[in-house]
Amino acid sequence: MFVTELTLADFRNYHEAHLELTSGVTVFVGANGQGKTNLVEAIEYLSTMSSHRVSTTGPLIRAGAASAIIRARVQAARDDDRLIWLELEVVPGKSNVARLNRAPLQRPRDLVGALRTVVFSPMDISIVRGDPSDRRGWLDSLVVTRWPRMAGVKQDFDRVLRQRNALLKSMSGRSQVPQGGDEDVTLAVWNEQLAALGAELLHARLDTLADVLPYAQGAYETIAPKNNQIDAVYRSGLDLDGVAAAADVRGELQRRLLDAMEGLRRDELQRGMTLVGPQRDDVELSIGALPAKGYASHGESWSLALALRLGGFQLVRDDGTEPVLVLDDVFAELDVARRDRLGAAIADAEQVLITAAVGADVPDFPAERRFTVNSGTVGPADV
Repeated sequence: MFVTELTLADFRNYHEAHLELTSGVTVFVGANGQGKTNLVEAIEYLSTMSSHRVSTTGPLIRAGAASAIIRARVQAARDDDRLIWLELEVVPGKSNVARLNRAPLQRPRDLVGALRTVVFSPMDISIVRGDPSDRRGWLDSLVVTRWPRMAGVKQDFDRVLRQRNALLKSMSGRSQVPQGGDEDVTLAVWNEQLAALGAELLHARLDTLADVLPYAQGAYETIAPKNNQIDAVYRSGLDLDGVAAAADVRGELQRRLLDAMEGLRRDELQRGMTLVGPQRDDVELSIGALPAKGYASHGESWSLALALRLGGFQLVRDDGTEPVLVLDDVFAELDVARRDRLGAAIADAEQVLITAAVGADVPDFPAERRFTVNSGTVGPADV
């Protein structure tokens, strides 16, 4: 799939913008702060209802505006001329308003998956160097790209986790032996819901990590000519031994989560928080024999993060969907050899959207289109 038309109203620094796009490679060139990343961020937000730059909606709306609107026309494939229209109105402090083919959607999250994207930006070095939440975020974004309904599962899991934590906090300091009162009954309900949702999320993470690893390994070998063996291992506070061999993996994970919450009841009541589950897990990344975090150089960390994103891109393609690949200010971080290797690796993608401060940093692609971005206006590069 690929975006053929993008329209913005009051999004970031754009009062209004309208772009006609094509398949293949499109490059947006402009100095920092001019709005080139805002264009690809809009496409990402329409795809996932999240941004790689901010966690709240306020910064997405132009100063002084009440809301922002993102519209896109998406073609199914180069050889499939079916079109869909996506629209999202972003309203601060309220739920987004979503439309698919101009028909309103009752739940905005149902728009997720109509357009698939894989985004790589300089901020992704945090996947390697940052906290476990950064690695969980990378893996969850890939899970949702593969199976869009998982966006709802993750959202429901986070909601139940907040409610369970609030209950544990209110019960903190009380008897650690179940008394059969209302709070114990309510806690048992939250346990069941958290275990069911957590097991589904954990199952999807484990499957996706196992599936993406060979692709990421291949991408890293292409990008990094030396010391190019990488690995990724899922680390959980839950005992995962033998889970993969279970007849019902999700059911086994749910049972183990329930058992773990029961075993940690005393500690959870003392601390007033949930101590086991997907929200506390990590992905251990390594290059060669050493952990990547704390040992990898800047170049190695950057190459590993890029390989993880490219691996995810190739996995989604092999799942049967051609996502839009967004490379946001990526080439400036790479030497000439790595730029050329990356260019060769993505040359056959259905649509690639690239941003760069300096146009010369981007390799020449066949039939590419280039735009210049300046102060929230977009024009052809030859103007």
